[in-house]
Amino acid sequence: MGDERKMRNDRTAQLGTASIGRLLLRFSVPAIVGMLVQSLYNVVDRIFIGNGVGPLGLAGATVSFPFMLVFMAFGMLVGIGGGSLLSISLGEGKKDFAESVLNNAFVLIIIVSAVLTVAGLAFLDPLLRFAGASDAILPFARSYMRIILFGVVLNSIGFGMNNFIRGEGNPKMAMGTMLIGAVLNTILDPIFIFVLDMGIAGAAWATIISQGVSAVWVLRYFMGGKSHLVLDASKMKLRRDVVLRIFAIGSAPFSMQLAASALNTILNNRLQSYGGDMAISAMGIIYSVAMLILMPIFGLNQGAQPIIGYNYGAKQYKRVIRTTELAIMAATVIVIVGWLVTRLFPQAIISIFSRGNAELLDIGTRAMKIFFSMFPFVGFQIVGANYFQAVGKPRHAMFLSLSRQVLLLIPLLFILPLFFGLDGVYGASPTSDVLSSVLTGTFFFIELRSLRRIAGAAHA
Repeated sequence: MGDERKMRNDRTAQLGTASIGRLLLRFSVPAIVGMLVQSLYNVVDRIFIGNGVGPLGLAGATVSFPFMLVFMAFGMLVGIGGGSLLSISLGEGKKDFAESVLNNAFVLIIIVSAVLTVAGLAFLDPLLRFAGASDAILPFARSYMRIILFGVVLNSIGFGMNNFIRGEGNPKMAMGTMLIGAVLNTILDPIFIFVLDMGIAGAAWATIISQGVSAVWVLRYFMGGKSHLVLDASKMKLRRDVVLRIFAIGSAPFSMQLAASALNTILNNRLQSYGGDMAISAMGIIYSVAMLILMPIFGLNQGAQPIIGYNYGAKQYKRVIRTTELAIMAATVIVIVGWLVTRLFPQAIISIFSRGNAELLDIGTRAMKIFFSMFPFVGFQIVGANYFQAVGKPRHAMFLSLSRQVLLLIPLLFILPLFFGLDGVYGASPTSDVLSSVLTGTFFFIELRSLRRIAGAAHA
């Protein structure tokens, strides 16, 4: 037992001693693989729905997406907020406090999930109408979301608590959480949709069953003696100081995801006004592709977060700077590769989802070229905003994260279509990408210059 405890302590301490390049690679690769696999939940669902149900089914899943983002937002509020606080606490040598963070976060996830499920079921149809569902789309969206709502607690445990596995220094186990769920979802989707002929409801059942398996995997880790920190019923009484700090740090990603939900709701309604149901279906495909490209960057951020947080807490600022620089370079490479693929093969990508529908292929191809036109700027913007969250500066992180999703993009969705119609709806996102990157760059380089000055003074 003593040797095992020492191994877990050494695993955490390596965050402040190991080579930054190797450490970032070792933490980020599992996180990137895990997030890529996680994105397959959405992509695989939409591929099978598009081919097995048709464009209206695809539109039904698309208007349901804002609610999926709300569920993810609360998972991030507790999971990422608590994970960041846990990493900083471990860097400061406060294991007992870190364990309180873990247990308080678990209780919060259960409470929030229950509230979301009850509220969602009570107001399902009005919410779907608000999200842009037409009379034709509503039956598909309703069938999908009724089932998904019963799996909110499973998704929140698997997604939210997984941040703590990574935060205590075990990225491979965190990757396994997402890998097992996504692989199972990929297997179950065609069985439920095509073999059992369950339609869009089959995709929803495949999703929540897979999320349930991921949740069991996470709970087994924290209750089976494999973790550095453990779930302990005696420590699950909510502490005001812990809860407030979790919410403070997690408020940036939480706000960003809520903003993304609001954005998707507005976007669906603008698409409905200027292009109808088919335009919503096309955007469903584009968002699936965008998430497939962006998920590796989110995984990169998750891999970098415990390294940055631990070293910031330990006042090893040169290691903080080096980690951030490497993360920015890697993120930029990822988005450039994604941009090239969408520029070179737009029709082939749309065809995977469209089951030969000529109208959807035509609208989707044009929309994809516009939407991804400025994507090379996105990697820097996301990593730059994430840095402030990792070092416990939630207000900076929130402002920069919201700049892309709310402060700039939502106004553009109302302004550009007045001049360019449907093209203006699709063009709002790349315009926002450029402007928010300039804003993030201004804040980030001021912060980096200050950090370099502090690091230099400490070694003078």
